[in-house]
Amino acid sequence: MDAIREITDHQCPDCDNVRVLVLDGPGPGGAAHEYAISVFDEQGEGYGYRRACTIEFQRGPVAENGVNGITNEALLAVVIDRLRGFQRGPFACRENAVALTHVETALL
Repeated sequence: MDAIREITDHQCPDCDNVRVLVLDGPGPGGAAHEYAISVFDEQGEGYGYRRACTIEFQRGPVAENGVNGITNEALLAVVIDRLRGFQRGPFACRENAVALTHVETALL
């Protein structure tokens, strides 16, 4: 599926090889529901971008449509788990602690 647009908010000088593509237009609620994240692979089997994952969010209210995708809360829980892991390991730092606090607050 072709991308409708690319998101670049996540890019920084050391990680500009990660692409986030929006695969659909606004749906129920006015937001997009399908995203693809790709990583540029210089050393793998093929030179170029390879899809790392596709994220499909819930489309419409659960009461009307059933569970058909992940929630914002589920995605935030993944980020929280990763940041907590970093804080327990060799990448513990103030920046991760601040990010963790903000993501935990967002989950509230």
